[in-house]
Amino acid sequence: MSSDKEEQKKPAPPAKPAPAAAKPEDSNATTKPVPKPAAAPPSPAAAKPAPAAAKPAAAAAPPAAKKEPEPPAFEKGIAQQLVTRFGNAVKVLYIRPLRIKVQVEPGNLIEVASYIRDNMGFDHAECASGTDYPKDSQIEVNYHLGSYTRDDLLAHVLVLATRTNRDDAHIPSLINVFKSVEYHERETFEMLGVYFDGHPRNERFLLPEDWADIPPLRKEFRIKGR
Repeated sequence: MSSDKEEQKKPAPPAKPAPAAAKPEDSNATTKPVPKPAAAPPSPAAAKPAPAAAKPAAAAAPPAAKKEPEPPAFEKGIAQQLVTRFGNAVKVLYIRPLRIKVQVEPGNLIEVASYIRDNMGFDHAECASGTDYPKDSQIEVNYHLGSYTRDDLLAHVLVLATRTNRDDAHIPSLINVFKSVEYHERETFEMLGVYFDGHPRNERFLLPEDWADIPPLRKEFRIKGR
């Protein structure tokens, strides 16, 4: 028993020191491995794919001709009635919803206007106006005809047009066909210089009595000082 106690009292042997770290060997003794150079980052140009070759531009297609809409049947019937009655003496300029324009020679103006009044229901002239076309050496006079008596024509306007030589502007007056043109023809006379044969008063009522210049709605008219 005593021997066992003595063994228990004996101090534990000291721990062995950890082995010292190995000293680095002399740099001259061995050759250090050469580190590999880092790979260069890809250039932006190389990263993007090369653009595809541009396709040759296709030849531009010619613009399609503008197709006129089919004229309304009712208005077309009005124009056709005049063509059937007068043939080539009436030229249809356009047919649109609620609007028809036809042109006649001055010599046919009274006959065509009388037929329109007596047979087609256009019983009055809403106005008469003129337009100067110096490049054509012509002046155009337009009568806008309407109806008070036919319900199906109340919203329609039939333009009856004629042209005259601007250097000797004469057309027959329609005052005996449509009384309402009296002042409209007088205005066209003084503003454009169109003389209306058969009108009782081809005279001024808007311009001064001493007006000595050319008609002010002719294209060559200029306000003095400008």
